[in-house]
Amino acid sequence: MAEGQTNFFRRQWKQDGVLALTARLILGAVFIYASLDKIAHPEAFAKDVYNYQILPDALISLTAMGLPWLELVIGIFLLIGLFREGSVSIVTLLLIVFFGAMVFNLARGLDIHCGCFHSSAQGTDGAPMAWYVFRDGLFLIPALYLFYRTFHRENGFRGSGFKVGGREAKQHQIPGK
Repeated sequence: MAEGQTNFFRRQWKQDGVLALTARLILGAVFIYASLDKIAHPEAFAKDVYNYQILPDALISLTAMGLPWLELVIGIFLLIGLFREGSVSIVTLLLIVFFGAMVFNLARGLDIHCGCFHSSAQGTDGAPMAWYVFRDGLFLIPALYLFYRTFHRENGFRGSGFKVGGREAKQHQIPGK
């Protein structure tokens, strides 16, 4: 079993490259870690979601119950390299949404606890909202890099053609042009 795991990571290392694999592992670990306290304290996380004053009341509990599980699953998928295109897309989208929500609240003058890694049930760490924006901006860097590596470089969405099933697809010409 250990030999199979070693070969798996060697294939991932060769396929992704050092930087992409490192980015994927870091983001996977961050998302798993971020999900654990939210899963353990959904009521406190619901208060954090409410404090953002963005979602309608009807969606706060749904978000507080579902988002941590999504973060956990996506983190695991990133760590093991499963459903890579979907995992990278969702993690990038989530980070953009989180970043946007924090920038939005910073612009409105709200300095709230972000609820990113621990709920308000454990107390706040006293960090200003600008720190959370900066930190999430840093998380966006590897996510955007992975998105680029996954969709732009590997799948060939550059130049005149694109790859389908590992082969270069020809663009169709419209007659008369």
